[in-house]
Amino acid sequence: MMDIKNSPLKGRDFLKLLDYTPEEIRYLLDLSAELKQMKKSGELHEYFKGRNVALIFEKTSTRTRCSFEVAAHDLGMGTTYLDPTGSQIGKKESIADTARVLAGMYDGIEYRGFGQNIVEELAKYSKVPVWNGLTNEFHPTQMLADVLTIREHFGTEKGIHVSFYGDCRYNMANSWMVCASKLGMHLVLCSNEGYFPDEELTAQCRAIAAENGGSIRFETDPLKGAEGADVIYTDVWVSMGEPDEVWKKRLADLSPYRVSLMKPPRTGGLRAVRCRTWTAIRQRRTVQYLCTACRRSMILGRESDARFTNSTALMKWKSRTRFSSPMTALYLTRPRIVCIRSRQSWRRRWNSKRPGRLRILENINTKLLKNYQSNFAVKTIID
Repeated sequence: MMDIKNSPLKGRDFLKLLDYTPEEIRYLLDLSAELKQMKKSGELHEYFKGRNVALIFEKTSTRTRCSFEVAAHDLGMGTTYLDPTGSQIGKKESIADTARVLAGMYDGIEYRGFGQNIVEELAKYSKVPVWNGLTNEFHPTQMLADVLTIREHFGTEKGIHVSFYGDCRYNMANSWMVCASKLGMHLVLCSNEGYFPDEELTAQCRAIAAENGGSIRFETDPLKGAEGADVIYTDVWVSMGEPDEVWKKRLADLSPYRVSLMKPPRTGGLRAVRCRTWTAIRQRRTVQYLCTACRRSMILGRESDARFTNSTALMKWKSRTRFSSPMTALYLTRPRIVCIRSRQSWRRRWNSKRPGRLRILENINTKLLKNYQSNFAVKTIID
């Protein structure tokens, strides 16, 4: 049992993983795992009963909001949700004034929005801890959830090979570079050369990786990028806040890096799993998506583990994807309903209701499916 009441991270902001040592990051992961076990066993852990936190969401989100709110309630705290219309931050009130006002009412502030400079300024003028729920540059709470999932799947994060596909210029690729370099992981960023991350941050992360036994490299060939990978990771086509005009060019540039089971990556082994953010946007029906599901995917696990990793972030003034079963593991690259069920279950539910729209992908790469349980089938809804 960790001494939660005397955390070494008491009073710290959580703005980006660059601010933390490898030991401190692993402490957060250990604490997340412990909170998860307490939750599963039904043990109450309301360590901060009577405290309150403000959740500022300039960019709305389902999973980030829910994970922070559930984490806060599990710890005994109350929450106030401020959406883009519920706050005057940066409008009638300066960021500094907002920080001072909220710090006088709340015990902590979470911010999810645009520039990293905004959350940094909130932290500068706030007398209570500030947590980064996502900015354009970094997404540290998501990284804790991802690495917790990877740790539980493989037993360790040290030495794990991760291949990241897609736009590498924004928060998820940046966060992966920082996290991999801090924890001694091997990261391959696979994309079009025009979508590689900032050179200064890349150089900084490579220096950190050299100290911790990790590595960072870039690849433009999708198949080479997956060689030897333990984890295949993807991100959104277009980030929140980007104009509609970028869609056409983005799809043309990044389509070769779309991960799908129709053309499975050559990972060189059977350990490869897929772990990703929700890239699908339902309204973009003009995009030729491909939606597949496989038992080795971890998307639902990551989203529910965010609750536990966000709990540790919330605890740090005192100081996010519980694993789902393989039956509910979900991997999406297209916005349609996809899941894994037993053969009997999905036949009863789907064959009778939507004949002609269901296709069983029975001849998918045999290496990847070699260890699948015999009662699993992959299905996809076809437009």
